[in-house]
Amino acid sequence: MRELADLKIGCTANGTTHQDTNIPDIATKVRMIKESGVFDYIDRSPPDEEFRDLLRASEKHDLPVLASGWFYTLGRDETLFEQNIHKGRLLGSRVHNVQVMTNHADGHVLTDQEVADFYMRAHDFGMRHGVVPCFEVHVNMWSEHLGRVEKVAALVKARGVPFNMTLDHSHVIFKIDNPKEQLVQGMKADVDSGALVLDPSKPGNVARKWIDSNFVHHAHARAAVPANPVNTWARHPDGSFGRGIQYPFMKPNPGEYLAEWDEARLEPWKRVLRDLFAYHATHAESPIRQVSCEHIPAIDYGAGHKYSIFENNVACARWMREEWGKALAAANATKH
Repeated sequence: MRELADLKIGCTANGTTHQDTNIPDIATKVRMIKESGVFDYIDRSPPDEEFRDLLRASEKHDLPVLASGWFYTLGRDETLFEQNIHKGRLLGSRVHNVQVMTNHADGHVLTDQEVADFYMRAHDFGMRHGVVPCFEVHVNMWSEHLGRVEKVAALVKARGVPFNMTLDHSHVIFKIDNPKEQLVQGMKADVDSGALVLDPSKPGNVARKWIDSNFVHHAHARAAVPANPVNTWARHPDGSFGRGIQYPFMKPNPGEYLAEWDEARLEPWKRVLRDLFAYHATHAESPIRQVSCEHIPAIDYGAGHKYSIFENNVACARWMREEWGKALAAANATKH
């Protein structure tokens, strides 16, 4: 029988700030997370110069570093991946979130087989060090065409290894009713044909498939809504606006967000987490043990906004704890 402690709620270090104009140092971030009283851990893969400060702050505040993560370009960053796994092991991380960029270092688009081959190497290395690599669903990565996840998973499973993923369903939700974003990697054709279902209220939707396939070993929680507003308050170096993959979880004050806020629009995003919690509560084989809140101040997310990134993560964590409790109660009720 599952218990409340079977699912830890954490916060990424990047989410431990109020706005993008006042980023605290790592010691302050750890203290903020601990003092909030709602988080079990911090999620961080520190650069070398930050490692000792993070370790000291973690020990001082009794806040473990249960998860880590980074992004990698194949053909260039394989050694960096191994270094980050070593850091994760020393910090006590259970999982390492792996973001594999769409293109190889030589410029070609990675094939499913290339991703699967790297997964096998990453899994072998990570498991030998006690840190589970989890490949993330994410924009600008191989998995931005959401249909590729099942294909890579099949290649991995054919070699007798479980496919472990990080579910960040904000990258699914913001593409709903968003034709421009669906065009990336040619995904729109599969959406239009019905081969790929994004709406979590519909049968066969992609997030539910991943959950029911027992792929989800780690998750990030960042609120997003269908056709999420583009972030016109921040621009990339090339002048383009942020893609808009973050929606305030709590109602912002006037002038803090660039669009009218409607809580009802969050329901598709919330539904996926409820599906995940219900599955974890009723399936002993479910591998997920932690969810990291990840409202962040990056350009494609909350840069330029005036609402508190951290307060949204705190509110999200409180909501998830309530929902996890409800999922446990419902699961236990069916046993009696």
